[in-house]
Amino acid sequence: MASTRRSSKQGDNRADGPRRPRVVVPTDVSVLSAATGARLDLIGAGGHDVQVTGVTLRGQDVQPGDLFAALPGANTHGARFAADALAAGAAAILTDPAGRAELARVLPPDARCAVLIHPDPRRVLGAVSARIFAHPSQRLKLIGITGTSGKTTTAYMVEAALLAAGRSVGLIGTVETRINGIAIPSSLTTPEAPTLQAVLAAMVEDGVDTVVMEVSSHALALGRVDGAHFAIGAFTNLSQDHLDFHDTMQAYFDAKARLFAAGSPTHASRAVICVDDEWGRRMAEVARGAATGSRPYPVTVSAGPADRPDAPVRRAQWTAGRPRVTASGKQLVPVTGPRGVEYELTVPLPGRYNVANALTALAIVTAAGVATQVAIDGIAGTRVPGRLERVDRGQDFLALVDYAHKPGAVEAVLATLRAQLDTAADGVGGADTADTGRVAVVLGAGGDRDTGKRALMGAAAARGAELVVITDDNPRSEEPAAIRAAVVAGARAISGGERPARAEDIREIGDRREAIAAAVTWARPGDIVVVAGKGHETGQEIAGVKHPFDDRVELASALDALNAPDALNAGAEPEVDR
Repeated sequence: MASTRRSSKQGDNRADGPRRPRVVVPTDVSVLSAATGARLDLIGAGGHDVQVTGVTLRGQDVQPGDLFAALPGANTHGARFAADALAAGAAAILTDPAGRAELARVLPPDARCAVLIHPDPRRVLGAVSARIFAHPSQRLKLIGITGTSGKTTTAYMVEAALLAAGRSVGLIGTVETRINGIAIPSSLTTPEAPTLQAVLAAMVEDGVDTVVMEVSSHALALGRVDGAHFAIGAFTNLSQDHLDFHDTMQAYFDAKARLFAAGSPTHASRAVICVDDEWGRRMAEVARGAATGSRPYPVTVSAGPADRPDAPVRRAQWTAGRPRVTASGKQLVPVTGPRGVEYELTVPLPGRYNVANALTALAIVTAAGVATQVAIDGIAGTRVPGRLERVDRGQDFLALVDYAHKPGAVEAVLATLRAQLDTAADGVGGADTADTGRVAVVLGAGGDRDTGKRALMGAAAARGAELVVITDDNPRSEEPAAIRAAVVAGARAISGGERPARAEDIREIGDRREAIAAAVTWARPGDIVVVAGKGHETGQEIAGVKHPFDDRVELASALDALNAPDALNAGAEPEVDR
């Protein structure tokens, strides 16, 4: 019987490398060859089979016994790093024919390893990774959430509801990966296949029974989630984003649809679809087409139009009525379930789009077998980092940080904040009086990403805020001024009649710290300042270098500077309402 690999180091919660299970049963490379159709070439192995006990496509993460996935890249082939991988203990290499040719040039004459050669190694990497780690997603309930906006908020709400039900829960997402309460920073919304399967295996080992994860369109298109078995897949919405990668909205939709379409290797056994936009209604049709005797029809959710809370919701199994807003900003929402049973759902964040997120989370969790009232109680206590997160330093206006970095998200956030001001003004003479607070938004656009959304983001900001401060986001390798110019052009293209009645000039301040300070200085009692785009992020990437930068910390510092003569707590850690 094959031995198992045991390593306490692999089980550590290390921030400098991906989490792996402590125990792995070795897999013969010949088994992987047979399962994938990859040709097996033994180099210096004396004709004997080779066993692997891990897999990675990052040379710096190689551990003894690993399969090193040497994939073709945009600029460099991964096979160039094969010698380093073997020196670190890799036992085998997965690559394509071009990579095999490169191995002949880079490996030393005495190299010993097995090489799996496949015409499209990325396409089989997910299945290979799942096999090496013993198909962990089949040993727990895996919930995948996809969509342009709302993935993170919905995932946190699902996690909170599952924990309230006594489940042992893992979370994999944009902000962090959590394994039984231990947070590990993550850089991708959905990890690459080897990391994903290793983390899932570690979760199984730690006793996790249910995992909720955000599933990006890149992950679906690039096969990062291939080999994962989704018990439930959910769709939130679709709006313009990532067209630098997908080219068209149809291609973007098609990538998302891989989680629901018949014949897709990643389709979920059960689907939950929000049908509040046309893309959601189309996705519901895709999921209905995949329904069989063993796979039920999708569960549909509708919170109704964001700008018309009194309008009838579309026909759906879960629907939401008009909310009542508490003094703390929470929403108390009447909802109706699939059998006509009515409940009251507390949504801890403002905005109709967060009602949709909470309703989607509720439908997901009940589909996972959690009692409805237990799920409602759990959702009420959800805290989501960087999503309309308050920064309070004793100022007399509301200061928020939000992750909105897409035109639709910017529009939704500003509409939500405007509605909050209008509701507050109802008690002092109506929403059109001079007593109504104003909105300031600080935002930019990321470099090396979809350029078409930049002007649209500027336009959304100009329509929704009295003060628009356009600044740098993450310029990455692009010239920051050129990115700002595109956002500014979109904002200034909005006519005066489309802007708020008390709109001011649109400002361009490249330095993000100065831009935040300018918005804070502008604000007066009753106003709202929102710093948008980066949310939970703690760095700003400029010219390929990531500099420490946290909007929450910078907003707190600007507020402290404003209150300096009176502030007794200046310099303390920012107080945030999460």
